[in-house]
Amino acid sequence: MEKKKEGSFKFLDTVERIGNKLPHPIAMFGILAIVTVLLSWVLSTMGVSVVGEVMNKEGMLEEKTFTVVNLLSRSGIAWMLTNVVSNFTSYAPLGTVLIAMVGIGMADGSGYITALLKKALASTPPKLIAPMLVFLGVMANVSSDAGYVIVVPIGMMIMHSVGRHPLAGFAATMAGVSGGYSANLIVTSIDPQLAALSTEAAAIVDPNYVVNPTANWWFMIVSTLLLAVVGTLVTERIIEPRLGKYEGEATADAGMADLSETESRALKSANIALLLTVVFVVACAIPQNSFLRNEKTGSLLMGSPLMNGVTPLISIAFFIVGVVYGKKAGLFHNHRDVCKEMGKTMSSMGSYLALAVVASQFIKYFNYTNIGNLISIAGADFLSKMNVNPILLILCFILFCAFMNLLMASATAKWTLLAPIFVPMFMKLGLSPELTQAAYRVADSSTNIISPVMAYLAVMITFAQRYEKNAGIGTVWSLMLPYCIGFIVSWAVLLIIWMLGGWELGPAALPFLAG
Repeated sequence: MEKKKEGSFKFLDTVERIGNKLPHPIAMFGILAIVTVLLSWVLSTMGVSVVGEVMNKEGMLEEKTFTVVNLLSRSGIAWMLTNVVSNFTSYAPLGTVLIAMVGIGMADGSGYITALLKKALASTPPKLIAPMLVFLGVMANVSSDAGYVIVVPIGMMIMHSVGRHPLAGFAATMAGVSGGYSANLIVTSIDPQLAALSTEAAAIVDPNYVVNPTANWWFMIVSTLLLAVVGTLVTERIIEPRLGKYEGEATADAGMADLSETESRALKSANIALLLTVVFVVACAIPQNSFLRNEKTGSLLMGSPLMNGVTPLISIAFFIVGVVYGKKAGLFHNHRDVCKEMGKTMSSMGSYLALAVVASQFIKYFNYTNIGNLISIAGADFLSKMNVNPILLILCFILFCAFMNLLMASATAKWTLLAPIFVPMFMKLGLSPELTQAAYRVADSSTNIISPVMAYLAVMITFAQRYEKNAGIGTVWSLMLPYCIGFIVSWAVLLIIWMLGGWELGPAALPFLAG
């Protein structure tokens, strides 16, 4: 990768160089799995354990002792042996990636995305491309993890198509999707999940206290705009100057050349098909007893098949427009051509599948051994004993949660452990559960993009290798570290300003408790 060797980039160059000197990602995850096994044996032999409060099946908080599970014990070895397949098949990104790529691959292989980019770029000012990518990345979390496998590759294609480095598109969209995971202009599925845990934790102090799903809404709206600005500045002032001109082997799929008459007709037909698909889904969602609504509450947003099935719905939409475009453009003549294109897309995922086999074992081992829980509770206990002012305490809490995010990827899993400790403790200091939850979300999102246990890290490395065949973990870390620092600093400052102003974090959700 050719880069300008300015002094301000030397540190990032060092991060990339050291990171890429690590073993191949497949071997790296294998080594981490082995280290986890050995560490579980050492900690278990030492009898290390911690006590924390967790939510039981009845939704009540109860005290639980966490001990390290020894994977080298008889039962541990048996568990590893019998769960190799299930560890892989239950690997969260696996199904999402493969299902999404069926649709995206069809739309890309048929030429639809290329034509759409040509059309869109002809009317999009170059200065708006970077902010658009970061903003779309942040907004993509409305569809949960679908943004990783849909928005990121499209962001790379967009940057490449206008003659800018495709990895700048990777970085900008990845920063939005992962670093801005908690932010959005609307309430998403993560809001009610965290709010429910915060409510249970607040009940330790006040049984009648309720944290609503909209508790952080106002703060997250402003956060979305802030992250779009910061992400744009990092992309244009740091990432693109460091990357320099793209000189890789991949050729741009789309350029500024005008669409041919055939492409224009095919694009029009495909867009009509897309519109009809969207209208059909909307029509299906309107009835109160729709299969797309939550069966118990009737909601289209909270726990509904519409939101839970957004990845296959998007994939189906991409598949339909890809087939229509390919047919009208003369690429597809019969169903065999369509099936051949599907096979072509899936064959390109071979390296990802190999990586997923090993990465899934490491992540499952780490969760099964309770090592993450152990570190989380022990660290929280230390932080709870600190005697500092509220602002400094919140900043320390953000830093602690940011570090924990490097060891535990799941936002709800960490909050299940941390909320019962910090929410009551901060309430006794006059800080509202809504403020504590907002601080947690700032930390949890900001370090997602450099977390070695992030489930989609393997996917992101695979995407980067499409344009830089030697890209590795170091490449991803060096690209994302500036966003991580920029996001956590600016976002924490925003939260402190919010605290000083005493403004509502959401409807009727103040940062401080009355009295």
